[in-house]
Amino acid sequence: MVRNLVACACAAVLSTAAFARQQPASKPDASPPDMLAVQVLVDRAGFSPGEIDGRGGSNTDKAIDAYQRTTGSRLDELVVASKEPPTTKYTITAEDAATPLVRSIPRDMVAKARLKRLGYTSMLEMLAERFHASPALLKRLNPRLRLGAGQVIVVPNVNLVSADEGKPVPGAVVHVSKTFSTLWVTDSAGKTIMHAPVTSGSEHDPLPIGSWTVTAVSRNPSFNYNPDLFWDADPTHGKAKLPPGPNNPVGVVWIDLSKEHYGIHGTPEPSTISRTESHGCVRLTNWDALRLAALVGKGTTVEFVE
Repeated sequence: MVRNLVACACAAVLSTAAFARQQPASKPDASPPDMLAVQVLVDRAGFSPGEIDGRGGSNTDKAIDAYQRTTGSRLDELVVASKEPPTTKYTITAEDAATPLVRSIPRDMVAKARLKRLGYTSMLEMLAERFHASPALLKRLNPRLRLGAGQVIVVPNVNLVSADEGKPVPGAVVHVSKTFSTLWVTDSAGKTIMHAPVTSGSEHDPLPIGSWTVTAVSRNPSFNYNPDLFWDADPTHGKAKLPPGPNNPVGVVWIDLSKEHYGIHGTPEPSTISRTESHGCVRLTNWDALRLAALVGKGTTVEFVE
């Protein structure tokens, strides 16, 4: 039974060797000029650059660095070995077009609680999230973008993430570095099987350093808002239950931890990952949260480190 989904956090005690692997190298190998191709390739390899925007940045640099450290291969070798193009064509389905949309998402938490569902506000937002992309990138890839059933659009050629439950990896350990704003998962042999950028805590709600365990994994969760746990809450607010949906404050996944009120979860704002503060929890893009949810289960160890 998942406890209240409220202000969050998580923790870890990391081995020196595992922690050292997360420290940035002097500089990743020079990237080819096609940054979109680089982002797609590392994403497909399991090293998420966060939101794919075709421009790169610190999250992409961290993904490249982690890929090279983990595999011992250079990025240019990955580029040469890849037989998949960085983009592909996708035909919008009738099911896509029929997805219920929300006109707008209010900023006020109590106002959000009045909605029946915190769904997507547009088909563009929905498709961008499905293909791990920024809406701006989809517009650049499709100058005459039209969104409707039967329309063919160009999208990043990523591995789509299923919302179905996965099977926990035996011996898996989730690691989070507060300093580098990264999360990675190792298997029983210590091999990294997932890497992603995260946002973790703030000066008001610092990440609780320590070792914890997963108590439950909830997909498409509702959110129990408790203003007493938010330093910036409206003083007139009372408790409220926010409906599920991708624009829920914890996105499409909540991974509950043994530290009360703390968890690992998705976000309705993928472009902010590692760039803004959180209320203590570890926050990933919705697609990376789904990837993680497929690897962990009750009892999985979660370690947080400075």
